[in-house]
Amino acid sequence: MGRKLNLVGNLHNQTKRDCLARMNDDKVNCMIKARKFDFDFWDGERKYGYGGHKYIPGRWTGVAQDLIKRYDLTAGSKVLDVGCGKGYLLKEMMNIQPKLIVYGFDISEYAIKNAHPDVKKNFIVHKAEDNFPYQDKQFDLTISLATLHNLEIFGLKNAIIEIERVSKKKYIMVEAYRNEKELFNLQCWALTANAFFSEKEWEWIYNEYGYSGDYEFIYF
Repeated sequence: MGRKLNLVGNLHNQTKRDCLARMNDDKVNCMIKARKFDFDFWDGERKYGYGGHKYIPGRWTGVAQDLIKRYDLTAGSKVLDVGCGKGYLLKEMMNIQPKLIVYGFDISEYAIKNAHPDVKKNFIVHKAEDNFPYQDKQFDLTISLATLHNLEIFGLKNAIIEIERVSKKKYIMVEAYRNEKELFNLQCWALTANAFFSEKEWEWIYNEYGYSGDYEFIYF
């Protein structure tokens, strides 16, 4: 297994979240709606998900710069985003290195349809738990941010194996917890997560499934 990183944590912590208020706001029905990954999840009310997932130039620039530098991405490097959403991180990466060749997939037809036009050429609708339609070691870097914790354990296994298969280098970020307070907040806030694992459990899973890439956790 690779290195534990901190690329997204600071950006994640800039957003204020009232976890208990979400738990008390008809959360079960909000979860049902969010898990359709349609308009409501991306661009509907905040209680269903993002509350309006718009491209904000510069928001992901720091993360994009870190990824390009850390993984030595140059003109012609191929990057895959597993759970790419609307592709805003890939857009920021291409702003820095315009000759990257970017691919992405997401379970959400809505997200792919509404992805940033500059990066969506090689985007497809696909489930992360299913075998990836790519060749062995096709990508110089595969990234997956805030996606794999949405899978059930048997789907998670195949997703990790497939990320390992198609990638030369890889980076995964998921939600996790280190103590009871963070677990409680995560359970209150999460709408689509199926995997509520501690740091140690995630690290065990990565080792068990043969993941050799880098990883990061975000907390609530």
